[in-house]
Amino acid sequence: MASDDIAQLADALSKTHVGDGELSFKGLGLKLDNAASVEELVRDIEQYQGLRALRLEGNTLGVDAARAIAKALENKDLLQRCFWSDIFTGRLRSEIPTALRSLGSALMSSGARLTELDLSDNAFGPDGVKGIEQLLKSPSCHTLRELKLNNCGMGIGGGKILAEALIECHRQSSAHGAPLKLRVFIAGRNRLENEGARALAKAFQIIGSLEEVHMPQNGINYAGVMALASAMRHNPELRVLNFNDNTFTKRGTLAMAQALRHLRNVQVINFGDCLVRSEGAIALAAVLREGLPILKELNLSFGEITEAAALVVAQAVMDKPHMEKVDLNGNCLGEEGCEALREAMENMDKGDMLSSLSDDEGEPEDEEEDDDDRENGDDDDDASDNCNEDDEEDDEIVKENGIIKGDSPEKQQSPAEIMSFLSCPSVEKLLQLGELRTDLSRQVDPSDPHMAADVLLKIASLYSEESETKTAVLETTDAVLKKLLSASAFQSYCFLSTLLVQMRLLKGEGKLKKVSLVPGQLLCLEHAVQQEYFSQHHASLLHTFISKNSEALKSCSSAGERLSSALEKKCSDQH
Repeated sequence: MASDDIAQLADALSKTHVGDGELSFKGLGLKLDNAASVEELVRDIEQYQGLRALRLEGNTLGVDAARAIAKALENKDLLQRCFWSDIFTGRLRSEIPTALRSLGSALMSSGARLTELDLSDNAFGPDGVKGIEQLLKSPSCHTLRELKLNNCGMGIGGGKILAEALIECHRQSSAHGAPLKLRVFIAGRNRLENEGARALAKAFQIIGSLEEVHMPQNGINYAGVMALASAMRHNPELRVLNFNDNTFTKRGTLAMAQALRHLRNVQVINFGDCLVRSEGAIALAAVLREGLPILKELNLSFGEITEAAALVVAQAVMDKPHMEKVDLNGNCLGEEGCEALREAMENMDKGDMLSSLSDDEGEPEDEEEDDDDRENGDDDDDASDNCNEDDEEDDEIVKENGIIKGDSPEKQQSPAEIMSFLSCPSVEKLLQLGELRTDLSRQVDPSDPHMAADVLLKIASLYSEESETKTAVLETTDAVLKKLLSASAFQSYCFLSTLLVQMRLLKGEGKLKKVSLVPGQLLCLEHAVQQEYFSQHHASLLHTFISKNSEALKSCSSAGERLSSALEKKCSDQH
């Protein structure tokens, strides 16, 4: 080694931080190619008694240098935290697995019990994951609490290898009576996609101890998101969920909303740039109303959310005492919508928690639905979104009590008269049902919002001012709505958002049935809004959308005005 190089290394090492069991060479920019280049660094490691943390980030290690450092670590049985991010800059990818195996073998030989391993910003790909595979399975990682693999280019293959290693670690540690209790998992920017996400979801469900999950920018769409959502339900101590810049769309967002209903400790939700859209935002608003008691931050930025849906979210955070930040920037509010949102937050004395809206995309163009999810693999062939509170969306991930999706008990056989009415509704058939009309409410299931909205609108379309017909229709719609709105906030909001889509008051996803509105449908809703079962927050949701989309009701202007008036009155009433 040249004398100038030795002098440079000595100068760099003189800046080494030592203390509190930590030896740090962080950010020295050292190019460590061989054993000679790390002599002084190795000496510092060897001479450090009680070494508990080693920081190597911001330097670059060759294979021989890594072997020399590994040799020094073989006697460091107290080592717990390895901060080894960004240590292979400029190295051939083929070199990295060998270097990692050397370092991992040393940790295993020493008997060290790690609590934190950070290998972020090392572009090692799937082969790099193979380089740490044995370490992750070993007793040295049975105690692991934080695993950070951000921006490592793992890909689908690496994600699968990592998942299997974590599952094996949990299996072996459980066999020794002390199961792996991983708390923090960070793996953003790794191109995991759906397959990698599904594999990791399986590991997360088994581990069950996660408190923070950060997986932004991984090319995951709804299929992978649904698997992750199912796994999150099995981690009750979750505090931070960061899936920024993946593609949820409606199905993924509903699955995440279902999962969040089971989690009481979440403080930070980052679903920014995830295309949650308006229906998804409404579902999340429902969860905010009935759960997430200590939530502090909510990021739904850049999600194609419209003004009305953003206002519903704003209303839902009103009673969150710990809320500090709501980010709805980059959505489709328009100038007036941005102002309305700011005003709504200020009226609730929460204006300071609303993030900037400077990147708002403007109001969406009025255009026919196009199934633009298909480019993301979101083929809503059946257009049904299961809102069953107990449904596990991914049957390969979840089996509880032997029941998986599709195993629910069969519905009771419906009378032929009911089925005849639903297939071709008419006033005559409704009146002929007599007491059987009560069975119509049994046909609606809060977990199937599409069918529920369809049944309601069919019945309401028969409304007329003729006394007998009016009574029959209103009694039946009351029974149906009372059942649907008495369900959880999540299910009732899913129903109302589906109803809004079918009434053309909200742009939905996929090939959803829409109806041509008739005045009777709006008059039935006007009647319902005045009933005790129709809560103020349900009325507020409807009122928000109708007031922002009044053009959709122009064909029924008089009935629309009566409904709007009833909603406004209900919303102004005090609880």
